Amino acid sequence: MTEDKIALRALLEKGSDTTFLREMIGFAAERLMQLETGELCGAGHDERSEARRNQRNGYRDRDWETRAGTVELRIPKLRRGSYFPAFLEPRRMAEKALTAVIQEAYIQGISTRSVDDLVKALGMEGISKSQVSRLCGEIDERVQTFLTRPIEGEWPYVWLDATYIKARRDHHIVSVAVIVAVGVNTDGRREVLGMTVGHSEAEPFWVEFLRSLARRGLRGVKLVTSDAHEGLKAAITKVLSATWQRCRVHFMRNALAYAGKTQRRLVSAWVGTAFAQDDAAAARKQWREVADQAPPHALNACFPY
Repeated sequence: MTEDKIALRALLEKGSDTTFLREMIGFAAERLMQLETGELCGAGHDERSEARRNQRNGYRDRDWETRAGTVELRIPKLRRGSYFPAFLEPRRMAEKALTAVIQEAYIQGISTRSVDDLVKALGMEGISKSQVSRLCGEIDERVQTFLTRPIEGEWPYVWLDATYIKARRDHHIVSVAVIVAVGVNTDGRREVLGMTVGHSEAEPFWVEFLRSLARRGLRGVKLVTSDAHEGLKAAITKVLSATWQRCRVHFMRNALAYAGKTQRRLVSAWVGTAFAQDDAAAARKQWREVADQAPPHALNACFPY
């Protein structure tokens, strides 16, 4: 899996504990088993056909360990002979291919090339590319339904993040920004609230994204955590009127960029002592002590701003 795909998966995994991604993998696996057993039986489920040569005979449960967590599968059984999904065979790359297809549905819709890769990875005899293509269309539809669903209730805490990946635009491969909003509601439930793609992280892009969330029902936002991108901060003030807090991970990443390779572990430990304090007063005191003890060559790394 490319670094682009890994970065996108990391963004998706920040919300809902990967629930939606896991559900989509499960949905695709169930549909693939329906297609494969339909070919083996000569007819679809509950379909009357003179061409039928076998029948289904219940299900057996099996857990499938994936990158998104455990997927609970119901594998069909046949009256005559046995059936085991080809995509579960050892060394098959089906799960990686399925995940890549679902991620592509988030970004730009599923391409013919992805369908070809999925058919090859599945190794499922008798299933045509057109059948897999229809399945990919269903995945596309489900992903878009998820991304445009109404947002209900109040979401006091919101995280905004972005990553740059390569995508095909007008027959060219270009770098695009994928931005994700993750929220926690008043019940403590975490979800991916929205995702969109653009050419940059300019303020108008963030403003339109946040307004789209508001149109879908986002309300009650009290605190937004993100990196210190000026366009993003301005958009948060303009659209959400919420308190902004700088993301600790992004701050640490920015600070370590000022440190040499030999200093990074030391600087990370120093800054971490301030973050570990129980309240703001103690954090400021610890921050001051770190500044007083740090040698001159490390100050730029600890206090770059």
